[in-house]
Amino acid sequence: MDRKQQLNIWYAVAAAILLLLFQGWWREMRTTEVIPYSEFMEYLDKGLVDRIAVGDQYITGFFREPQAGKTQFVTPRVDPAIANDLAKRGVQFTGVVEQTFLREVLSWVVPVLVFFAIWAFVFRKFAERQGLGGFMSVGRSKAKIYVEKDTKVTFDDVAGVDEAKAELVEIVEFLKNPKEYGQLGARIPKGVLLVGPPGTGKTLLAKAVAGEAGVPFFSISGSEFVEMFVGVGAARVRDLFEQARKAAPAIIFIDELDALGRARSALTGIGGHDEREQTLNQLLTELDGFDPSEGVVLLAATNRPEILDPALLRAGRFDRQVLVDRPDKLGRVQILNVHIKKVKLAPDVDVEQIASITTGFSGADLANLVNEAALLATRRKAKAVSMEDFNQAVERIVAGLEKRNRVLNPRERQIVAYHEMGHALVALALPGTDPVHKVSIVPRGVGALGYTIQRPTEDRFLMTKDELLNKIAVILGGRAAEKIVFDHLSTGAADDLVRATDIARSIVARYGMDPKLGSVAYDVERSPFLQPVAGQYSIERRFSEDTAREIDLAVRRIIDEQFERTVGILQENREILERCARELLETETLDEAALRRLTADLRRVREPTPVAA
Repeated sequence: MDRKQQLNIWYAVAAAILLLLFQGWWREMRTTEVIPYSEFMEYLDKGLVDRIAVGDQYITGFFREPQAGKTQFVTPRVDPAIANDLAKRGVQFTGVVEQTFLREVLSWVVPVLVFFAIWAFVFRKFAERQGLGGFMSVGRSKAKIYVEKDTKVTFDDVAGVDEAKAELVEIVEFLKNPKEYGQLGARIPKGVLLVGPPGTGKTLLAKAVAGEAGVPFFSISGSEFVEMFVGVGAARVRDLFEQARKAAPAIIFIDELDALGRARSALTGIGGHDEREQTLNQLLTELDGFDPSEGVVLLAATNRPEILDPALLRAGRFDRQVLVDRPDKLGRVQILNVHIKKVKLAPDVDVEQIASITTGFSGADLANLVNEAALLATRRKAKAVSMEDFNQAVERIVAGLEKRNRVLNPRERQIVAYHEMGHALVALALPGTDPVHKVSIVPRGVGALGYTIQRPTEDRFLMTKDELLNKIAVILGGRAAEKIVFDHLSTGAADDLVRATDIARSIVARYGMDPKLGSVAYDVERSPFLQPVAGQYSIERRFSEDTAREIDLAVRRIIDEQFERTVGILQENREILERCARELLETETLDEAALRRLTADLRRVREPTPVAA
């Protein structure tokens, strides 16, 4: 017997009980008469009453013979003393029973309601702070649902990631024609994982797929599945896929998948990870259970694919991984063209030049650059955004905000000037280094007392050992200038030493470029999507203490050799160093044109002559 038939039987039983109660009440109403108490006393005196039942408030009884067709009567009870007095005077009277039922109900219902209202108010505030929503909806999916008109994003709004767009075109075609797409037996991937550094446009690509296909778009972050209550995350995963199936064809987009899909630990339940793993297990089950032919496609994005659970990435779940990397120069030009449509540009703005000096910028960085340039132009009351605004915006993003109120004493200002010119002159003297864009002794950011901006003019994917050594030499140029001019060392080169040591250790331990240690990699490859942080260099020890000592000695040897080399370059160009430092102290900033004028007679290091094969 199914559940629907059981409900019908219970409805019939309830109807029968109500019918019997109604019949009893109707029979009693037809045979019972409500009479005043004075009339009851008259019936009593005449001997017409057979038997009675006295209660606290009512007196009920039966007549010896039916009176007006009634065999029973009921009358409210009255105090006998008052009744006798009233009967002597021939007054008709009856009792009135006070209605205390409502008072009794309210006496215990109202306190309960007040307590419940206070509890509901407190719980709602707590739930809002915890992001739980209503208590009854704690297990429901918190996905934001967009329709085609809501997303307002198409592939025309996404630039610089042509390869990723090409991978997602067939997803759009499938969502538009799910029945016709698999005529040759092919099936659409169940899940597509967008992988790439932060700010490269993964979320924007997912919205563009929904906008192009014109289907509902369910967007949720991986962290919104896991809450303080056990089982909530799994319930939300089930509810999310159920909603998507009802709205099919549709797209489910899970942003920051690593918050949900981190690799499971062998120590389940220890450290508070059991709830997250239950949620991940439910997601794996849903991926196995839904049929792509229904028109539901799962998109996810992460910038940490190396920590995802292997079961999540196997074929049949996330079948396809699409790399959304930082754009190259052509991609940066396309992205800039998308964003500069919203601003008024001056005639001197060259998008190609902006793309050349923004190597390594992501799509989000370029959008921020255009906005910063527009804000700078607005601040100076300009009618259009000029190229100088873009140059200053690049400096602001790379070096930080100017701190002109941070006044240095003359001695510190002189040290900073020679320090920065040391960087610049070594960069100008060595071959294959990035061009020097600007040198300044205006403090910027949190702790930078001055800065030297080098911006590459082309995208580089490989570097030789000589180029890495030159980079170390440029970094040590400021410390070498202080040593030559003042014959002492300051704390201003602390960050330079960290960066130079990091590059030197990579030469030895990662790239196998040291002749004594050989072509052996002692360092574990880092994730290409995680930005290395200066000073946080870590090695997984897979070698002996003797080898560790050899690595340390090799790193120190590289630093010492490049420092001596840098000192030699600056001593050879001592007059130019003094000239440029004096000019920098006067003007506070030297641009590329001023540097070319001041260093026209700079003695440059020649590139090594390649050996003929």
